[in-house]
Amino acid sequence: MTHALPAPVSDGRIHIGPGHPLLVVAGLCIVESAESTLRHAAALKKDLADLPVQFVFKASYDKANRSSIKSHRGPGMEAGLAILKRVKDELGLPILTDVHEVGHCDIAAEIADILQIPAFLCRQSDLLIAAAKTGRIVNVKKGQFLAPTDIVPLVQKVRDSGNPRVTITERGTSFGYHTLVNDFRALPIMRGLGVPVIFDATHSVQQPGGHGDRSGGDRTMVPYLARAAAAVGVDGLFFEVHEEPERALSDRDNALKLTDLRPLLEQVLRIQSALG
Repeated sequence: MTHALPAPVSDGRIHIGPGHPLLVVAGLCIVESAESTLRHAAALKKDLADLPVQFVFKASYDKANRSSIKSHRGPGMEAGLAILKRVKDELGLPILTDVHEVGHCDIAAEIADILQIPAFLCRQSDLLIAAAKTGRIVNVKKGQFLAPTDIVPLVQKVRDSGNPRVTITERGTSFGYHTLVNDFRALPIMRGLGVPVIFDATHSVQQPGGHGDRSGGDRTMVPYLARAAAAVGVDGLFFEVHEEPERALSDRDNALKLTDLRPLLEQVLRIQSALG
């Protein structure tokens, strides 16, 4: 049995889908400071420069869905986007960032090349429509509560708003309490629905709410899942990384150590090459 491949999505600079180099979205969960963000972005750019991948830097200026009201959310829209603009201007990197509110979409789109809809908000029609109308690529994270075929109305909301540039990110499915699992059948199923699919290898090992006031996770599982996704077939991979994950202000347990990303991507590319 074979599954159809999706048509590529492109904004003229970023090309996501069959026939194009693997998209690698990597960076910090949250913008921690200007210095830290620029340092991480520069290190990633250097590490991945000679690999046949497309690199997009990721960081969120605000994370509105933290476990605790005391958790660090980021510097906020104005300050956070100013830092991401520096990454774009000084390092020449395309940017992906989350949007949580309708009113943020147009402002974030002035800086970001890809607007990301968080998993918990993936069915929010007004947010999807507002992101679509910016004309930017819209990456919708599939909710942990959705089946693969449930992405159809999410994708259609973006396309019906006049924007064909939509991708889906798989980040695991809720399985009991504090546990996510991955059904790798979901990747070909969703790609067969005509949309490029990105696999989020770091959020897939998250344990939502696992520590009560924050989420847990197991970063040692990230390489296994990333390699599995490459073997099944995927258009992009998503990683949250940190030079010192144990000191990260968000997602410390599931973030990959920055220096571990390149060796893992080299393995992924060998898998892709072996599969032709």
